[in-house]
Amino acid sequence: MAHRVNRVGEQMKKELGDIIGRKIKDPRIGFVTVTDVEVTGDLQQAKVFISVLGDDVQKENTLKALAKAKGFIRTEIGQRIRLRKTPEITFEFDQSIDYGNRIETLLHQVQNEDKESENQDKE
Repeated sequence: MAHRVNRVGEQMKKELGDIIGRKIKDPRIGFVTVTDVEVTGDLQQAKVFISVLGDDVQKENTLKALAKAKGFIRTEIGQRIRLRKTPEITFEFDQSIDYGNRIETLLHQVQNEDKESENQDKE
């Protein structure tokens, strides 16, 4: 059963990327990447994780536009994936990407501080 849930999640991820990228013409939707889809065991709910290029305003506008297009997106998914019932979709920001970027920035800062202190020691 878990294998089927994962397969449905992966298929939805692929199809959602195509639907959001090509089918939705809402100007509020920025450059969106579907990073993951978590489907419940009963295939009734699907949590779609997205990352959006841009500032917080663009991210919020994209989330609002996707929420508004949810019915259309769900219908498209239903036509593309053969399931008895198409899962209810919710969109969320993928925080792991921001978290990863933050860690990378901090690591660069530490490296630069180390180089600066080494240079000062040599003087």
